[in-house]
Amino acid sequence: MKDFFKSFFAALLALMVAGGLAIFLFFGLLAAIGSSGKPTVPGKAVLVFDLDTSLSDADRDPEPSEALSEALSGGGARTQSLPAAIDALDRAASDSRITALFLTGSLQGAGPAQLRELREAIQRFKAKKPVLAYNLGWAKRDYYLAAGATTVFINPFGEMEVNGLASEPMFFGEAFKKYGVEVQVTRVGKYKSAVEPFITDRMSDPNREQVQKLLDDIWGEWKETVARDRKKAPADLQVIADEKGLVEAEEAKKLGLVDRIAPYDEVLDELKKLAGKQPKDKDFPQITLATYAGIAGEARTGKTRIAVVVAEGEIVDGEGKANQVGGERLSRELRRLRLDDRIKAVVLRVNSPGGSAAASELIQREVILTKKAKPLVVSMGHLAASGGYWISTYGDRIFAEPSTITGSIGVFGLLPNVKKLANEHGITWDSVQTAKLANPMTLARPKNDLELARIQGLVDRIYEQFVAKVADSRKMKKEAVHEIAQGRVWSGHEAVKLGLVDEIGGLEAAVKHAASRIKAGDDYQVVGPEREPDALKELLKNLGGKSRKLAKPGPVDGLVDGFRHQLDLLTSLNDPQGVYARLPFELELK
Repeated sequence: MKDFFKSFFAALLALMVAGGLAIFLFFGLLAAIGSSGKPTVPGKAVLVFDLDTSLSDADRDPEPSEALSEALSGGGARTQSLPAAIDALDRAASDSRITALFLTGSLQGAGPAQLRELREAIQRFKAKKPVLAYNLGWAKRDYYLAAGATTVFINPFGEMEVNGLASEPMFFGEAFKKYGVEVQVTRVGKYKSAVEPFITDRMSDPNREQVQKLLDDIWGEWKETVARDRKKAPADLQVIADEKGLVEAEEAKKLGLVDRIAPYDEVLDELKKLAGKQPKDKDFPQITLATYAGIAGEARTGKTRIAVVVAEGEIVDGEGKANQVGGERLSRELRRLRLDDRIKAVVLRVNSPGGSAAASELIQREVILTKKAKPLVVSMGHLAASGGYWISTYGDRIFAEPSTITGSIGVFGLLPNVKKLANEHGITWDSVQTAKLANPMTLARPKNDLELARIQGLVDRIYEQFVAKVADSRKMKKEAVHEIAQGRVWSGHEAVKLGLVDEIGGLEAAVKHAASRIKAGDDYQVVGPEREPDALKELLKNLGGKSRKLAKPGPVDGLVDGFRHQLDLLTSLNDPQGVYARLPFELELK
């Protein structure tokens, strides 16, 4: 007993010491956060845009659990707000302390429409100051940004992609059958192929048709832009894509795709010259784009307020996570802006493949009410499809980029069950119910004919409502909407021709249009959603220290990420009626 008490009190003392150290560390970190000095911009500095990041339309903080995970792993993949990056580039172009822009690295995630907006900001910078771009090798998306730089470098050991685009979706239909998972579907629209990965082993002909058209549109825009930057014809790039694909450094120079072949140290010497230093100097004045973006510039002081609210991610019922569009959360934010007399116009930025039909309807209702109170302009980013189009269609004016993925006016229901899988492992269910339709969403058995008929009827009704809403908002005949609906996706370029979108342009164009509607001229300021400061999130973010580059993903990582993404998709399907207005496929460009 004596030894027991000795052990007990020793353990208790150890816990007290550990707790004290944790409290000391907590308050020490808070003090460090509060006392950290603000960064400054050195004179004659090079603005360094390290593309080893992913772009996000929303300037959002991670959830505490995400921040803790990043902190414990020593940092994670960096995310750069696209609007903040564009604003920083535009400010730097007129900042006398900045002498040049340096582009390097490889973007981890960005859609073609986002790249176009970022590229236009880089070109505006180039009109005033030099832009140098260097990479060991150039991937298509990074080269799209850099092709129009003042000088494009490539490492002598490097190569570049000029090999067209490909989409390679993953299918689980045969695996589900093998392991005893059955998925029943209800859908409207022959192009509504979101259910295909779960029920088959290949693309349907209509899905192949729409993906091919979309890839052709995006590839065509890439060729035209790069050809213009490099003073070539788009046909020249098509020949390279068909005959070479991967181009080595010497070939790239001969073909006029790059300006210089040079190792990294020689590129650094060029940057030193631009910063007023000599090659022998150890360093030169520089500042990263992320740091520069965090330094407050000269804020617009216009008296008229235009609010920008972002709908980015899967549309889900309820509040949603940080990377989702929660129907209740976004509709509440729109309602707040509608009732705020200081806000004279609203710009809704949409980057979403859709999701819950009920949540989309909840958001659309607030869009309509806000539009009655003040102008509401929609800016489509990379994705504004299905539910993403549902919440956009009533905008006073809709802007999209040529390669925006939009449309997909269609609806589906996904009804899985695990009866066979469970039975093979000795798991069974029994049931008692008071009506034939008391338990239609059970996972324990397939849906019977009556249940399927009722769910299909619900899907048909919601699809008809979707078509009617588009016809009403876009001033089109329902028959015309039916022709271009059927769940088919369109590029922004095609959507303008079809009347689904009003004008080609990015977020800046949408804001300027909103200003013109309220006759504000240049006397306006852009405001974002109000956010309460969260000391815990800030602490967890700082625990991870400075973000660091992680190893680039390999083929196996891509496979694992594909499985994880499909699992995340299934867990996000939380519509109370089990009906979804979502992009008909998972498009990953390669």
